[in-house]
Amino acid sequence: QVQLVESGGGLVQAGGSLRLSCAASGRTFSSYGMGWFRQAPGKEREFVASITWRLRSVYYAESVKGRFTISRDDAKNTVDLQMNNLKREDTAVYYCAAALLGSALRSTQIDYWGQGTQVTVSS
Repeated sequence: QVQLVESGGGLVQAGGSLRLSCAASGRTFSSYGMGWFRQAPGKEREFVASITWRLRSVYYAESVKGRFTISRDDAKNTVDLQMNNLKREDTAVYYCAAALLGSALRSTQIDYWGQGTQVTVSS
């Protein structure tokens, strides 16, 4: 069992930055691919970024590439998402996700979800 708790969301102006953090419980954190997904009002949940469990390869949605950076610290059981140059269309609830022995690229691969943290970007 893994519990994920996100923090760091909030209100920011367009062009600004936020850093989301996800703290995971459990002793097998390094065996999980970790990802971030988001869901805007009236839209389906979508992939944002992930870092795989073994090779630590990173993947990004095209819409955030070059602006967002995902990182993980296996010693602290955390995964962060640094978001720069935020745009209004980045407004959404952001979810931390864990996929056992996976890449966390697709929601169908996810074994555990966090409760979500709201990010609101104003113009």
